[in-house]
Amino acid sequence: MTRANAVRAVLAFAVLAASLYFALSEPARLGLDLRGGTQIVLETRDSPTAKAGRDATDRARQVLHRRIDALGVAEASITRSGDRRLIVELPDVQDPSHAAALLGRTAQLTAHPVRAADGPAGTGEKEIPDESGRPVIIGPAVLTGDGVGSAAASFDPEGLGGWDVGITFRGGGGAAWEKATAKAACATGDERRVAFVLDGKVISSPQVSADVACGTGITGGSTRITGNFGADEAKDLAALVQGGALPVPVKIVEQRVVGPTLGEEAIRASAWAAVIGVALTGLFIAAVYRLVGLLATAALAGYALISYAALVAAGATLTLPGLAGFVLAIGMAIDANVLAFERAREERAAAPGRSPRNALAIGFTKAWSAIADSAATTLLAGGLLFFLASGPVKGFGVTLCIGVLASLVSAMLLSRVLTDAALARMPRIGRSKAGGLGAGGRIRRWLDHRRPDLMRRRTLWLAISGLAVVLALTGIFARGLNYGVEFTGGRAVEYTTNRPVDIGDARTAVARAGFPQATVQTSGKDGIAVRTTELTDAQEKRIRDALARQGGGATKQRDELIGPSLGGEMRTKALIALGVALLVQLGYLTFRFRWTFAAGSVLAMLHDVVIVTGLFAWLGKPVDGVFLAALLTVIGYSVNDSVVVFDRVRELWTAEPRAPFADVANRGALQTVPRTVNTGMGALFILAALAVLGGDTLTDFAIALLAGILVGTYSSVFTATPLAIVLERFAGPPPRPRTAAPRAARTPGDSGAVV
Repeated sequence: MTRANAVRAVLAFAVLAASLYFALSEPARLGLDLRGGTQIVLETRDSPTAKAGRDATDRARQVLHRRIDALGVAEASITRSGDRRLIVELPDVQDPSHAAALLGRTAQLTAHPVRAADGPAGTGEKEIPDESGRPVIIGPAVLTGDGVGSAAASFDPEGLGGWDVGITFRGGGGAAWEKATAKAACATGDERRVAFVLDGKVISSPQVSADVACGTGITGGSTRITGNFGADEAKDLAALVQGGALPVPVKIVEQRVVGPTLGEEAIRASAWAAVIGVALTGLFIAAVYRLVGLLATAALAGYALISYAALVAAGATLTLPGLAGFVLAIGMAIDANVLAFERAREERAAAPGRSPRNALAIGFTKAWSAIADSAATTLLAGGLLFFLASGPVKGFGVTLCIGVLASLVSAMLLSRVLTDAALARMPRIGRSKAGGLGAGGRIRRWLDHRRPDLMRRRTLWLAISGLAVVLALTGIFARGLNYGVEFTGGRAVEYTTNRPVDIGDARTAVARAGFPQATVQTSGKDGIAVRTTELTDAQEKRIRDALARQGGGATKQRDELIGPSLGGEMRTKALIALGVALLVQLGYLTFRFRWTFAAGSVLAMLHDVVIVTGLFAWLGKPVDGVFLAALLTVIGYSVNDSVVVFDRVRELWTAEPRAPFADVANRGALQTVPRTVNTGMGALFILAALAVLGGDTLTDFAIALLAGILVGTYSSVFTATPLAIVLERFAGPPPRPRTAAPRAARTPGDSGAVV
């Protein structure tokens, strides 16, 4: 083994060892769409006395944390998003109305002296009904929630089985309570009471016990609130009292509920899709590239370990789209190997006496620029998802970026070390067909024999692309886009019924329940999805009961509520994300290539985006956050293919700057066709498995990517390349010829520098 490969082997071992440590020591954090539970997005609003902003939102976050802790929800989390939003995740909580009501209350607790309502209220006093509905007059507050340290609900067996709330004071709260009760102890009748008021309503106004002497008050720094509470009422009151008052009002702008069975089904389906997709991809690559393909497939196991370890080490949350991105990146992981193997085959075809090991080393070195550019463009798309998207789509961006980086390690370290070691130990097998680096495959042999001049008919290819774009735009403008609730605002609820219900009967039942304008569609095998603009919890129950009568019972599996302002904001962010993606890709490709290559790639990418969007318009499929994730991934795929083609065109044109550019572009496109076909087949296996097994949401995701890969493969050769030829008429002089630098002598098998 050469020193360079020895270094790679050490690095590969270190990466695998670190990955194994994190994989075994840190559990994966599942998102609510996989685990089941409730996610609520709150937005702070200005009040007459306080302005909502970063500081006020952070204080509200602390208050809500205390309320959630008092509720006893395990592994709940609350994070700030921007300056005014808070994302609350409550695993295993399936009653969002109860949680939302508790979290959204202002919860300003105060204690007041009480007197009988035997006359008009004086200065600073207020007439208010007590807990029994009898009017009383309360004086100015003698204690506020700032003086409360903790609160806990408890069962009081001496109070005939009732529940009460114990309060412990802090700071000056104990002294204030002692002073208030000392004054009340000197009075009689109603005036011997102290009223606890929560958000302007008396929740309890107990009398000071007769054994408390006048002027003495209740000491000890604690007290109990009684009031015929039930268990849930007492626990909610304790959570509100302990949490304290919110500094500013909050409003629910998004709410999602996912049943645990739905999450389990998604995990199981994605796991099967991963197993089947990897198996099919591995078999295909091994059949095409024999020994080196088999070793590259083995390196995929290392890729999976590295990706998972990076995910848990970064503390990222694995969501449903993120899981799809994790599975999808497996198909991308094989891309770098295919590039290197095809380059190695070309080296052996050009110099038949060259050893397979040496050809493979040169193949990895020459393929590096295309591999790096492809990874960079995909990372740009993933980065845009992270910074511009939100929720599950952001998780997809994180997972996609991790997968791309892990695929580089898998190909440039693990696969390269394994293949080099195998060819060094088995040189005879390496030189035979079983090695996989002999003569090119059937596609390459056919292209080398026929040498078709594809670019001679560039006008035809551009006309076909233009026609496809027109058809897509016709679908977009004629049929319109079926925006999901994420982009329009409203509420979408998904149910399963005990027995199958015809979709027509379901629509009739929902209409009779009072919602004739609701969109009712099938979801999965036995699911029914209902989407409306506005829907309260009571109205949702009417729909559920109507479907239950039709289906012998109905269970709510998913519930999403998006405020109209948030839906408009997300739609704007989606358009910004797409626009920024196009500009960033254009800038990067202009920097790496010529502006003509960049313009051809970006226009082909835009062509792919329009066609995939038009396909969804014609099919009537939802355009939501998951579709946005798929669309930005299509952008990455489209540019990847164009980068590989133009990288080869640049190399050929630099070597022959005086050759007609159309001829050079045609040769470059033909030489990259085997790579494009083999890589696309690997990704298609993964996506086909997702489309069949991935459930309703992942099926749409897979369809978008299947269409995107097919269109992107076509456009890289038949749209981007002809466009570059047309634009070269307006470009400057061709690149200068590359001067061959003298090479230092190498020992046999030396692969050069570490890449």
